[in-house]
Amino acid sequence: MQHSTSEALSPRSVEPRKRPTGRRVRQAVACVTLAATAALLAGCGGDTAENTSAEKAASASASKSMDGMGDMAMGDPSATPADKVPGAEVVKGTFALLDTRPPGMDDVTGTAWLAQGAQGTTVTVSLTGLKPGDSYMAHLHAQHCSAGNGGKHFQFEKGGATAPPNELHLMFTADKSGMGMTTVNNTRKTGEDAVAIVVHPAEAQDNRIACADFDF
Repeated sequence: MQHSTSEALSPRSVEPRKRPTGRRVRQAVACVTLAATAALLAGCGGDTAENTSAEKAASASASKSMDGMGDMAMGDPSATPADKVPGAEVVKGTFALLDTRPPGMDDVTGTAWLAQGAQGTTVTVSLTGLKPGDSYMAHLHAQHCSAGNGGKHFQFEKGGATAPPNELHLMFTADKSGMGMTTVNNTRKTGEDAVAIVVHPAEAQDNRIACADFDF
């Protein structure tokens, strides 16, 4: 004959599993996003300086919204384009294909504008023929396109930091039609020292796609 006990009849006390709080979830998502963005740009081709620049810029972009970023911004498609900045002196450049471009980039065309006015330097790039959904980067360069495909990046302080605000970087994603456009601003003026702009795939900066000389 079986005997039941009060212990058997009483439900066991089970400690509920703790669920992550909303704050912890948000922190985890932010960390994953930042790590993924930095990893993407860290894998770019080019020298150590360019890789470091991309990592720093990626960290800034992932940790802050575009609003309020100031000179650290890497582009805002909705900003006033350089050729529309009131009272600014504007120079224009037409992109020409480079031999270092990756396969599938033979139809890339576009224009760049550099404006200098009361708010500093504003740069806009607009290109077509890109791969839809892919990310691209553009940088101001200190040499003309005929001199080593633009040579090194333009820097306000030569030999200084390889990231904004000491350099001007633009990052953008091509839409479904293969068009990409963005604008960036820096509170300092480049003068006539930033003579060209080069665009690369974000994941392979050694593969320079096209270069545009500014018509000073």
